Amino acid sequence: MIKRFIQNAGWPRIIIALFLLALFIAAPFVGVRVDTSLSNTLVRFGMNGVMVLAMIPMVQAGCGLNFGLPLGIIAGLLGATLSIEWNTEILAWLSGLGTQYKISWLNDIFVTAWREPLGFASAIIIAIPIAAILGWFYGKLLNRVKGDEMMIATYVGFSSVSFMCIAWLLLPYKHPTMVWGYAGKGLRTTISVEGYWLHVLSDSLALNIKTDDIHLYIPTGMLIFFAVMAVLVWIFMRTKTGTAMTAVGSNPEFARASGVNVDRMRTISVMLSTILGAIGIIVYEQSFGFIQLYMGPFYMALPAVASILLGGASVNKAGILNVIVGTFLFQGILTMTPSVINSYLQTDMSEVIRLIVSNGMILYALTRKVRAGR
Repeated sequence: MIKRFIQNAGWPRIIIALFLLALFIAAPFVGVRVDTSLSNTLVRFGMNGVMVLAMIPMVQAGCGLNFGLPLGIIAGLLGATLSIEWNTEILAWLSGLGTQYKISWLNDIFVTAWREPLGFASAIIIAIPIAAILGWFYGKLLNRVKGDEMMIATYVGFSSVSFMCIAWLLLPYKHPTMVWGYAGKGLRTTISVEGYWLHVLSDSLALNIKTDDIHLYIPTGMLIFFAVMAVLVWIFMRTKTGTAMTAVGSNPEFARASGVNVDRMRTISVMLSTILGAIGIIVYEQSFGFIQLYMGPFYMALPAVASILLGGASVNKAGILNVIVGTFLFQGILTMTPSVINSYLQTDMSEVIRLIVSNGMILYALTRKVRAGR
């Protein structure tokens, strides 16, 4: 039984899990609180989980790992900024309507009680069609470069981020909290979501246990949202379309002989991955507290790729369990290593250690991907 578990899990993943466990065990001895570290790991898991989940459709359809995830992230950023831009005007209109016609519940529900959830929902609703359109063009491009999808996807991600650096300055946003103060136009580098939908998921049904010995925070709402998204992806991959996508990824010639439109399935997988990336960045922003524009999305695909590979996925097969395990391991080590080593060395090297650990895990994951592809 133990031998079978080792074969299924793989020694590299077991060693990484044991290393993370060792960090949690060593934490109290160097003055790091285990409960706080576990809370931070769960928060980071919820923040990044949906973006890692976005890898599954493209992997299953044989399009490889989605290094073009920044394209979906850009769609999410557009949804988030447009939500803030229009949210104030819509709420002002609703407030005026409620006052004019003496509809008190209109103010109570839409303007006061449900302001943040509606703002968060509107960001996702706006982002989804944008992501679907961008994903359609992205999928058509990948269909023309079969065999080199991951290399082309990397260029798509990087070039789209660079293009949007110009667009963020030229788009006609007017909201005072988003535009540069001295010019009155062009979006700022970071935009706070406080007052709009900050922690709308994280604090929903959250467990915040504070005693003399325990300080534990569990972002229940964000974890439930990730679970719902994971279940929806799991259900979709078992529908007729999802099964056809998996068949295309496993054996495109057999799928074509069975009457499956290979290019169409690949395009649908890319669109779905882009949409999940857009939703994922909005979930990330509500927890992080800021919308990061310009070069912010540039390298965000690498941690997501590394997470799913650490979870045991390959370039042509991935599942929900790979997402859960990989994201927890990656974010857990990224959280624990700087804290434990800083406390042990009695110096602040958190940023240096974070870069070494995160890039080291990414390097390991990518070398593992090469082996899996051979």
